[in-house]
Amino acid sequence: MILGDFQGYFRGAALAAIASLGLVAAEPVWARQPTESFSELVDKLMPTVVNITTTQNVPQQGPRLRDMPQLPPGSPFEELFKEFFDKRGGEEQKQRRGTSLGSGFVIDGEGYIVTNNHVIQGAEDITVIFRDDTQLKAKLVGSDSRVDLAVLKVEPPNKKPLPAVKWGDSDKSRVGDWVIAIGNPFGMGHSVTAGIISARGRSLNDSLDDYLQTDAAINKGNSGGPLFNTDGEVIGVNTAIYSPSGTNAGLAFSIPSNMVKQVADQLREFGKVKRGWIGVSYQSVTDDIADSFGLDRARGVLVANVTADGPAFKAGLKRNDIILSFGGQDVLDLRRFPRVVANARVGNTVDVVVWRGGKEVPLKLRVGEQEEAEKQNTSAQGGQKKPAEPDQPVTSTIEQLGLTLQKVTDQLRERYGLSDQVKGVIVTKVAPNSPAAEKQLQAGDVILEVDQKPVTTPQEVSDLVTKLQQQKKRSVLLFVERQGDPRFAALRLQK
Repeated sequence: MILGDFQGYFRGAALAAIASLGLVAAEPVWARQPTESFSELVDKLMPTVVNITTTQNVPQQGPRLRDMPQLPPGSPFEELFKEFFDKRGGEEQKQRRGTSLGSGFVIDGEGYIVTNNHVIQGAEDITVIFRDDTQLKAKLVGSDSRVDLAVLKVEPPNKKPLPAVKWGDSDKSRVGDWVIAIGNPFGMGHSVTAGIISARGRSLNDSLDDYLQTDAAINKGNSGGPLFNTDGEVIGVNTAIYSPSGTNAGLAFSIPSNMVKQVADQLREFGKVKRGWIGVSYQSVTDDIADSFGLDRARGVLVANVTADGPAFKAGLKRNDIILSFGGQDVLDLRRFPRVVANARVGNTVDVVVWRGGKEVPLKLRVGEQEEAEKQNTSAQGGQKKPAEPDQPVTSTIEQLGLTLQKVTDQLRERYGLSDQVKGVIVTKVAPNSPAAEKQLQAGDVILEVDQKPVTTPQEVSDLVTKLQQQKKRSVLLFVERQGDPRFAALRLQK
């Protein structure tokens, strides 16, 4: 029995077995057959996809005198080689034309086209080639290297609207859905491949990464091309592949359409992307941290620091707050939160819910701009140092945590490179295999708070730890600073 007959027999037998039980059921998912052809759909989509060629001047070093072969003095070839190298330009740099290939697609009949930033980066001339071989010169409207997207503009021939794609909702795409990729692999022109969505939410290099993974064949030249669903809607932009050989290995990555559309809209409006910023540093909420704050389970992000006069500060966020929702979206974990904030529209006021003092607290926050914040992120250095303190530092060992602590002194500031503004209790030793070692605390860390209470002496730390043990707490929450970087650490309390 050949494979096709076997599959048909198995399918028929399974459905007959269901019928014999007196059950009437829809045909099971595994019994459904894939579409016979994408040809009609592809015919409609092809005119919306373009090939992109770019050219740029690339510096080319001419032959140099120091590269001339070493010849014996007085050799008859010495003058010959010298004359040759002189005529070829010596140290003068020459220019040559570099060419790159990629793909793109029309998002607006007026001539707006989306592609990858790396396809057009550094280009002096950009040419867009349509399916009917029409070639149009394109201008760069705007680009964003972080998400790797760019928007181009061409003038439609005879002012006739160009065929444009329809956006799909990438959030509704599911692992296992059929997808179609159209692009310009290896400069061979419009080519079509098909596959399925293999995974969602892939991150490669950046906290803003949120790729769809597909096994549709993607190769060099496909970059910037669209990934369609079977309804003919764009759900992604093909951007990267993972391949030891440099060619398709079944691991391709596409930027989700919901992110693409948002970035494209901003590039068209501003020529750049304005990313949201709220002015906090934060970290994951572990089970131990959730328990320390009386939260039902590990969720949200824990605010470790709030930038003075930043959006979060003005909204009333405080250190030790746990952000549970932002702009109506539940904050599930640390990995997704940077994207939620960055995608928030600058200037908009959003609802924020934080966990504070054992209850949820609603706040209103006006989103700032990330780029402007980075420009202003300059810190003035402290003035002159104080004279060294003559007193001997007070030392204490907290065996339950495996920590040896001292009060911060000027000598310790100098030893560990701490600023004059740092106050607290400094870690001078961490016992191996201790709760502190498990959380990677190290000498030079400064403990600012214990159980959300400020501490300035080792004795205060010891008293608070003893109190928590008497209350039969399983862990103690420390607020620690390392070289200006604050974070929380929940250490288990051993007997």
